[in-house]
Amino acid sequence: MNKRALRLLEFDRITEKLSEYADSLPGRKLCLELLPSDDREEILRNCAFTADAIERLLKRSDVSFSQTIDKDRLIPPLRASRMLDAETLLAAAGFLRCVGRARAYGLNPRDDDAAAPDDSLTAHFSALVPLREISDEISRCVISEEEMADDASPALKQIRRTMSGLHARIRKELNKLTTGSCRQYLQDGVITMRDDRYCIPVKAEFKGQVSGIVHDSSATGQTLFIEPQVIVELNNELKESQIAEKEEIERVLASLSSMLAGRLDDLEFDLDTMAFLDLSFAKARYALETDAMIPHFNERKAFILRSARHPLLAKDKAVPIDVYLGDAFDLLVITGPNTGGKTVTLKTVGLLTLMGQAGMAIPAGDRSELAVFREVYADIGDEQSIEQSLSTFSSHMTNVVSILEKADDECLCLFDELGAGTDPTEGAALAVAILDGLHKRKIRTIATTHYSECKIYAMTTNGVMNGACDFDMESLAPTYKLLIGVPGSSNAFAISRKLGLPEQVIADAKKRVDSGAESFDKLLSDLRNSRKKADAERDNLENIRREVESRNAELLEKEKKFQTERERILEKANTEAREILKEAKAVADETIRAMNRAGADVRSLEKERGRIGEKLSEKNNALAKNQKQERNTGKKVDPAKLKKGDMVRVISMGLEGTVSTLPDKKGDLMINCGIMKTRVNVSDLAAVGEEQDGKKALRSVYGVGEKKKADISRALSISTECKLIGMTADEAVACMDRYLDEAVMAHLRTVRIVHGKGTGVLRNAVHRHLKNIPYVKSFKLGEFGEGDSGVTIVELMV
Repeated sequence: MNKRALRLLEFDRITEKLSEYADSLPGRKLCLELLPSDDREEILRNCAFTADAIERLLKRSDVSFSQTIDKDRLIPPLRASRMLDAETLLAAAGFLRCVGRARAYGLNPRDDDAAAPDDSLTAHFSALVPLREISDEISRCVISEEEMADDASPALKQIRRTMSGLHARIRKELNKLTTGSCRQYLQDGVITMRDDRYCIPVKAEFKGQVSGIVHDSSATGQTLFIEPQVIVELNNELKESQIAEKEEIERVLASLSSMLAGRLDDLEFDLDTMAFLDLSFAKARYALETDAMIPHFNERKAFILRSARHPLLAKDKAVPIDVYLGDAFDLLVITGPNTGGKTVTLKTVGLLTLMGQAGMAIPAGDRSELAVFREVYADIGDEQSIEQSLSTFSSHMTNVVSILEKADDECLCLFDELGAGTDPTEGAALAVAILDGLHKRKIRTIATTHYSECKIYAMTTNGVMNGACDFDMESLAPTYKLLIGVPGSSNAFAISRKLGLPEQVIADAKKRVDSGAESFDKLLSDLRNSRKKADAERDNLENIRREVESRNAELLEKEKKFQTERERILEKANTEAREILKEAKAVADETIRAMNRAGADVRSLEKERGRIGEKLSEKNNALAKNQKQERNTGKKVDPAKLKKGDMVRVISMGLEGTVSTLPDKKGDLMINCGIMKTRVNVSDLAAVGEEQDGKKALRSVYGVGEKKKADISRALSISTECKLIGMTADEAVACMDRYLDEAVMAHLRTVRIVHGKGTGVLRNAVHRHLKNIPYVKSFKLGEFGEGDSGVTIVELMV
């Protein structure tokens, strides 16, 4: 991609923001060096990395790459066989431990330790080489940047044991001097160090009384720091041991460096892979923070951006736009008032294209598509605005000429205020000619302008479309929404009036406008109004279509569940039948044994037959008595007081359910028993839920239609939001059921179900289930500022 377009579209600001989400210095470097690609396979591969990183973050807590260090700090010294210092070795050990943790995370990406399917990142995680034996050895030998462990080597341990003995002998000798005969010659009875040698502070006037070597004196000259002769040899031995210690430490450091150098290829691979993974997860974190999605890349050289937002604008302030190009038309001419959003639209299209081709998620709605362009050319802004008009025009024309020379049908061209900065008549003619040349070469182009000639060209040329940045004539303010299919108006008179220009000046200006131009502007206004109405109708039809599709899917799901329940009931019945046959066989066997014992005595056989018959009659009578007793003594259901959602018991089936329809003339009605719906007569129903103390039972599910006293403790403890992101459809429905039950008991009127945008599967499952819950009064998708299509607002009947 050409650097000028990257700079004009502010792609560098995107990479700067992206780098803030990286953990390590190498990861941040890769973010800042990120560039769009024009290789379709590379783009799809990078987008897959980002998508899989997003999926991992949603299913499990984040992974850290913070201990990844710069390659230049490790590889060049090791390649040159140089010794690494303790600080660098500790950093290398920390990096290798980080590699081990990252590998473990990558091979088990779910918190529930379930076996997850491999994704595009699995191979990178599994290829990491933690080199644990080297990191453990470094950690064993090097305690800190300034300290080496005694056990780093046997020689070092022996040297330090010798040094410890020398220290003890020296202090013993010095203690004799400071507490014995030399005490009166000393300035203070302390032992001090000068030039790494033990000394005692002697008064200057007693210099000759203490035999030894003078190493230093105080600032006043009254104190001399003397190394007594008795410990000179011991100090020499200590100095030699210190030199030996330093040499042995360097030998250990060299040995550890050599171990790393022996695995240089693995170490370099780990450094590159960890930096790459840091980049991929930085893209994922940035995507989640900005509510971005991975676009689909088509091969038509067309893009469809739905609810697209400029990524550098705040989410709550950016107005989403729908913009598309390349299918029905390849050239879009955008007109409208200044500060109405024309330039932002250009930059949004260009920047999202660059982000997508860099393997990043884009802040747009579901089903957004991008194309792979070889180059994106842009002529936006005025880089010489402080100079004269001629210089400004010349600057623009220089850029336009360069673009026309290099662009082809594999490129995307963006022009802001094409033909501006010169005589309007000549500028308009040039703008139309340039656009026509690009159109004939089938180059995908978007241009903004104020020239009416460009609007007319778009209206009268096949494959060219007008677009308008909408303007609210009532508030006299831009809405920043893009309308494709109608030309816009500059609204100069309305804006001037709002800014305080005298009315007589505006009236005089209107008189000077050509009547044909005035009629043309009125026609454009009518077209925009018609387009708005048509868009509203289209959106309504689209909502109806989606509702029909949702209902069809719901019916298919219910049918599937019904078949499953039917099979379950049949299986249960077969199991019970087998048990009955088994019991009958046992009775028959008992009868045969009784016959054998009786010796075929007729009276005994008749007696046994009677006993078995009585046993069977007892069981049948008990079953019939239970059902009859429930019909006679159970609380009867008054058909007149029944209402949808009431909880009842179907006596003949022994099941509880909710009333789905009211009784007809014959007293028949439909009852929902779980996922089964059955038709029964009201005489086969009994009320349920009666309290032991005789209080009136609650007839409605979760208190629907009843006024209950609020459970304050429950209301204070339950949240008004249920998050389902990262769950499967079944898990989400079960979780939402439990949450809504508690919300109803807590008398919450409105709650939020957060299901995310994603592919829409989770959202559809939530909506299908909400339609079947009797205490859900209504639900709708969140509006702008409430979470958009990633949130469903549910109103409960409490």
